Amino acid sequence: MLSSMNEPRVDRLTVSQRDALAAELAELEGPKRTEVVQAIKTAREHGDLSENFEYHAAKDEQGLLEARIRTLRSRLDHSVLVEESELAPDKVGIGSTVELEDEQGNRIEGEISIVGEKGSISPDSPLGRALIGHAKGDAVEVDAPRGTWTARILSIRRT
Repeated sequence: MLSSMNEPRVDRLTVSQRDALAAELAELEGPKRTEVVQAIKTAREHGDLSENFEYHAAKDEQGLLEARIRTLRSRLDHSVLVEESELAPDKVGIGSTVELEDEQGNRIEGEISIVGEKGSISPDSPLGRALIGHAKGDAVEVDAPRGTWTARILSIRRT
């Protein structure tokens, strides 16, 4: 069954991934939002808004901040918690940290996560889709925009 473009996507999250998104949302809705509002107020006090770079930069930052807040809220509202007990410890899944090696011997390590922190691998990315469900030692074919490549799974662990 295909979902329509208007239906929110459902993200699968571990408890720690959900907590990381909730912490980022709290930071953005609290201190960051207050900081941006203050920057706009300060810039507005400098006079003519049509030529006030600080004001326009602060308003742009506010727009980006509010967009990120909406994205985080939507992800949290439409996410499903993945219980650690549901996940096979020997298979790649949400929350797994995977180490792999490509054909040239380059090693990559990342956690399968939508949280988007440095070193994370989105389960919706070509690499994430190729890895999910595979085990240590498996060679997976990654169908990426720049071409297909093969990676071998060296290790899988849960954090």
